[in-house]
Amino acid sequence: MSLKEDFQLKDRLVKGIHQDGAFKISVVKTTDVVQTAQENHSLSLLNTVLLGKSLTASMLLASELKGEERIKLRFDGKGPVGMIAAEANRVGEVRGYVQNPQVELDYSKPDADISDGLGIGLLTVSKTLYNEAEPKTSTIELINSDITSDVAHFLAQSEQVLSGILLDVSLNDDGSLKQAGGVLIQRLPDAEDEVMDILQETLKNLPPVADLLSDGHYIDDIMKRASAPYKIKELDRQPVDFFCRCSPKRFKNALSMLNYQDLKDMEGESQEVVCHYCGNSLTIPKKEIHDLAESARAKLN
Repeated sequence: MSLKEDFQLKDRLVKGIHQDGAFKISVVKTTDVVQTAQENHSLSLLNTVLLGKSLTASMLLASELKGEERIKLRFDGKGPVGMIAAEANRVGEVRGYVQNPQVELDYSKPDADISDGLGIGLLTVSKTLYNEAEPKTSTIELINSDITSDVAHFLAQSEQVLSGILLDVSLNDDGSLKQAGGVLIQRLPDAEDEVMDILQETLKNLPPVADLLSDGHYIDDIMKRASAPYKIKELDRQPVDFFCRCSPKRFKNALSMLNYQDLKDMEGESQEVVCHYCGNSLTIPKKEIHDLAESARAKLN
């Protein structure tokens, strides 16, 4: 593959609208994003699929935001996976992690299903928006614990928008990531019911997004196929990357939130702080721990 072809096939999101304003559509390729998450967190096969779908869903939902507004999906289940968090913003920065990244299901059992990873639980969606002092949060019960159905249920229940969503992650025989991507179609006001009925049928018959990507179909072609037989006008496209804004300053700010006694107990040795989202770690020197403790003590006086 040439450098030009490689660049053209990088992770991106494309957004379009029906030429008569009946619906909008977003298509995203998240292969590199999910692969980075898999490597950073040493994910099991189960968690590669679950977190991969969550990351893809967060980016699709973030396509409806503005600027650096962001959205966070948190799946809390009673299954072995525990909790999954995925966050994205409108500029294409995606990050996420799993509470128990290396757990796996016993696939020798005939009734083993990916939904067993999360089990029963809740999905909480938080949006951080401009001109809003607090995030806008909604919580629903998981209905299938497969990510795709749960996000679709959230859109129907909390957003009350008729939508169709596809999330797909495929793996190679050796467990490495093959492809990942997704499609989101949402009805616009005053659209005829017939249009969404036809689109739902189109999505039902569409090959898995990961298979289309593996066969060389990029997001532009997938958008045309997913919106058939209707014509689409492209609105926007942007790169998508696994990107975390953790930094030494943020780590130190987090430590500064601890009370004096906790910081005092840490004195005398350096502290390693690890970012849940990206796995990066930073060692805070003893002197800086001491300074933070003294600052906390001063606040008590």
